[in-house]
Amino acid sequence: MTERRVTHEPRDDALAALLGPWLPGRRWFPVKGTQARIAAVGGLTLADPGAAGDDVEVRLLLLRADGAGTGAVLQVPLVLRPGPAGDDDPALVGRLPDGTAVLDGAGRPEFERAWLAAADRPADVPPVTAGDLGAPRVLPGEQSNTSVILPGAGPHGSTAMLKVFRGLSDGDNPDVDVPRALAAAGWPHVPRPLAWMGAEWPDGERTAHGHLGVLSAFVPGATDGFELACAMAGRGESFGPLAEELGVVIGQMHRALARALPPGPATPVVPATGAAVADALAERFDWARSAVPELDGFADPVAALAERTRLLAEVPARQRVHGDLHLGQVLRGDGTWYVLDFEGEPLLPVAQRTRPDLALRDAAGMLRSFDYAAAVGHAPHAWTDVARTAFLAGYSGQTPDLDPGARAHLLRVLELDKALYEAVYEARNRPDWLTIPLDAVQRLIG
Repeated sequence: MTERRVTHEPRDDALAALLGPWLPGRRWFPVKGTQARIAAVGGLTLADPGAAGDDVEVRLLLLRADGAGTGAVLQVPLVLRPGPAGDDDPALVGRLPDGTAVLDGAGRPEFERAWLAAADRPADVPPVTAGDLGAPRVLPGEQSNTSVILPGAGPHGSTAMLKVFRGLSDGDNPDVDVPRALAAAGWPHVPRPLAWMGAEWPDGERTAHGHLGVLSAFVPGATDGFELACAMAGRGESFGPLAEELGVVIGQMHRALARALPPGPATPVVPATGAAVADALAERFDWARSAVPELDGFADPVAALAERTRLLAEVPARQRVHGDLHLGQVLRGDGTWYVLDFEGEPLLPVAQRTRPDLALRDAAGMLRSFDYAAAVGHAPHAWTDVARTAFLAGYSGQTPDLDPGARAHLLRVLELDKALYEAVYEARNRPDWLTIPLDAVQRLIG
């Protein structure tokens, strides 16, 4: 990865001041519910090969946002245009004191052309000619990053998708490295990365480095897995056959990850023991109970489950995993499933996001997602039961090396762990949905 060094320019401070009131309205802005302190870290200026001598600049601005005990380094692509510009342009953020128009660059062709011209790419992926690009389209609804569909940005004029990472962490982003490794290993269920960009930036007394974005192959006509499941649940249509196919793909993914990205000698691996899993469950419950009083009545059954877990003689070895797997991270297209978004939780350090874990944790996350699809689609419990059984049948067929009883127990514990996390999230953000994880906790300890 070519790492371009971020530099601080005097205008970056003025840009940070201008962006301060605009940032809290962005879905990807992480400092919620408080007055954030915004400071410019610096940026990169990219040349737009399609510019017609109009002095337009593309600036990838890095900002430090701090508030409410949390902080993050954020990336904000900007297009800077001197002179008059339409004040009704929806991308217009504001103007600098010298009159320069500052535009949100994420969906602007100037930014896309400049990014593609500067990015690194594999030797077998040809560069993109600026004149071949179609109009960019920003995908709505994302909460952590910004994805842009780019017609003509892929090989032979195909469509590709550019993901702009908003929250930056020190270290190579797994949403670049993991798909690259899986595609290189011949696993067909991940969109291949076609280009990427990295940078170095100051972080206190040290220098941090990481990816700023990645361009990946686009699956035309694909459907978001969660939207598909919700629609089928709403129609009373069984998700079983698709769930079984999905289980097969996720099982194959775990086998491919173990081959392509084995833990290295410098990778800390938590011992794979029943005691470690039990301790993690107890810690998760104490954390969740402090935030959700409705969990108080579950203390004794959770403690009993943890003690039984401590006695497990067989626990799978930890390995590289997806880390945040649910129906919203998969696509259905071309008659098969594709897995996306290997980034994990963007605000966690990269070292934590890439730490080896139990592969069954990914499977448990998918099981929890079926509950949510059923709730959105107002489907009965039987719909979820069919989906769960089918998914596990497909998954277990690809991972036959674990005792079925041990697998079932670990899945129960890991699904409970996920439901406890969900209870805290829903209590804080969507209290009307709190019954979904609470019902799961009741079922899992019963």
